[in-house]
Amino acid sequence: MKPVDFDESNIVLGPPESMTEEECGNLPVYTDGRLCISRWKLSAEELETIQRTGSVWLAIVSGSTQPPVWLSVEETVFISEFE
Repeated sequence: MKPVDFDESNIVLGPPESMTEEECGNLPVYTDGRLCISRWKLSAEELETIQRTGSVWLAIVSGSTQPPVWLSVEETVFISEFE
């Protein structure tokens, strides 16, 4: 999976000081100070694997805990208040 930019992104996160750009690339995100959203594009091979396994793994590089997270496969997670 590769992170991709999207219309609502308003900041680009870089790698932490403890990691190189080869270990952790830039990540375009939308943030409102409470929520941080990124978008990822799957390759054809990854889509085939998901179809076969029905699984997605999530790893957070944080040590001993995992912050609250959510995953979505919707076309967009940004819902207009007028829809």
